[in-house]
Amino acid sequence: MLISKLRRVLIGSPLSSSHQQHQLIPKWKALPVLAADALSSVAYATEEIVIPLALAAATIPFATHWLLPIAGAIVVLMFIVAMSYRETIQAYPQGGGAYIVVKENLGQGAGLVAAAALLIDYILTVAVSVSAGVENLISAFPQLASVQIFFCIWIILIVMTLNLRGIGESSTVFAIPTYFFIFSIGVLIVNGILHNPHEGVNPIRDVMETNYPEIGLILVLKAFSSGCAALTGIEAVSDAVPVFKEPKAKNARTTLMLMVLILAMLFFGTSYLVYAHELTHVPGVTLISQLNKLIFGSGIFFYVVQVAVVLILFLAASTAYADFPRVASLLAKDRYAPRQLSSMGDRLVFSNGIIGLSMMAIILVIFFNGKTHYLIPLYSVGVFLSFSLSQAGMVVRHWRLRQKGWKSSIALNGFGMLCTTIVLFVVASFKFTHGAWVVVIVIPAMIYVFHRTHVHYIMFAREISQSHYDMPTCEKVMDHVVVIPISGLHRGVMNAIRYGMSISHDLRVCFVKTDEESYQRMQAAWDDKFPNMKLHVLESPYRSISGPILDFIDDVSKEHPTEFITVIFPEFVTAKFHHQLLHNQTAWLIKLSLMYKKNVIVTSVKYHLTTT
Repeated sequence: MLISKLRRVLIGSPLSSSHQQHQLIPKWKALPVLAADALSSVAYATEEIVIPLALAAATIPFATHWLLPIAGAIVVLMFIVAMSYRETIQAYPQGGGAYIVVKENLGQGAGLVAAAALLIDYILTVAVSVSAGVENLISAFPQLASVQIFFCIWIILIVMTLNLRGIGESSTVFAIPTYFFIFSIGVLIVNGILHNPHEGVNPIRDVMETNYPEIGLILVLKAFSSGCAALTGIEAVSDAVPVFKEPKAKNARTTLMLMVLILAMLFFGTSYLVYAHELTHVPGVTLISQLNKLIFGSGIFFYVVQVAVVLILFLAASTAYADFPRVASLLAKDRYAPRQLSSMGDRLVFSNGIIGLSMMAIILVIFFNGKTHYLIPLYSVGVFLSFSLSQAGMVVRHWRLRQKGWKSSIALNGFGMLCTTIVLFVVASFKFTHGAWVVVIVIPAMIYVFHRTHVHYIMFAREISQSHYDMPTCEKVMDHVVVIPISGLHRGVMNAIRYGMSISHDLRVCFVKTDEESYQRMQAAWDDKFPNMKLHVLESPYRSISGPILDFIDDVSKEHPTEFITVIFPEFVTAKFHHQLLHNQTAWLIKLSLMYKKNVIVTSVKYHLTTT
């Protein structure tokens, strides 16, 4: 009871399936939820460009003058990618992003590569944004440096809890800090441009007239690849189209372009000021903090902007929490991930995916000591891999369907694919030795896990199939009630029904209806196999499985208060113990609840699988 009450306080009361429509959000709420990741890169993307240029400046004077041209190239790339994803949103208003696009147009294998890249990207989004937020907090309050990892873990747990409450509530919470960040950085940029304390510094003139030093193509590409972290999160809108209110596609496209416009202005504006004031990388103090102190001093406005930066970095994880569970659920429905990830929890969010994402992000934070600079090299490879595959999938789709305007669409997506592919090779080449090799290894490993999971589910479905199974007749019948909860018809269920018929003539098979589609399939299969036996259908508007079954058993107990009731659970035992983790353990939880009920006998009819 205590755990249940605490859960209600933290997460809220269950939401009925009929409440799904109320969880859709308008553009003004979708922007802060889905743009937080992209906008948060303003806090560290410029610094990632400056770090390699600052190192070169020790031997090459004015090497940091390349900051603005590189930032300008990244801004152009932002709009190219955004325009490409507008086409994706228009073609796939049901969402799913790169995984759905690539799977349908380039095949399942390529789709799994895109899915692995996306999942890695979202895990790193949480780790990077929270780590960067804590680093900015420490820049303002250096005395907190000793508890850096502790702070990271607690922030992840707080953001996880907010997202478990549902996107309707979390979007309202996230809106204020995101808009506060946009306003604060906007004021910082405008104030920095209007009140330049360095007399004689004219960045616009320098850009137009200065002869840039010969720093070499390799250094330029290295700085460019580091700054491409600014593009992370642009794909988030296309992944989450289903969360928008109608018209979904139109609202998503508008939100995407507004997000990129704001991102481009804030990113280039801060880069401009860093260049104008000749700021450079200082270990232990973030570049945005240096810029903030230079413009506002140590007064109240410095802390206001610093708090805005910290909050947006913390809330940037919300983008991953909106998209990671959705992609994982698509994989689970295709039987490439544990099926527990496919279903929504009682707050109409993919709770298992949210919790899994949090745990993996915490492990990364601990492993990399909460250092953003160590995590960034792992970040961009997955992002641009998914960009490139998604655009390639759209090119194939345009060519295959050849709908109205397909030539301009194929040119747009083709150009986007070319740009992101070139950037992918640049990022992978220059970041490989700095940690990108981890992603190159992890993606094939994840694809192998996807494949083995799929093989298990296919073999499992094949082995328990009941289509060619004939029910043997039984002779011996006993006088008491038998209840058999089932989730479908398969060989394990057939054996349980056979056993139930052998011990009682009063057999009550019950099925929990959580959605209309699965219920219709179940009813059709039941009528085909048992036309003369009643199937007790239990309504579950909150998608609970155990609750309706326990209530049904209570009702039977009241109907027959002096008789024993036998509850038979059809169960299967996998050939390998670790495969059991891929299946729900609902029966075990119900058995635990029935342990203290009088006159209720609980038993299992096990079906042993012999293959993987």
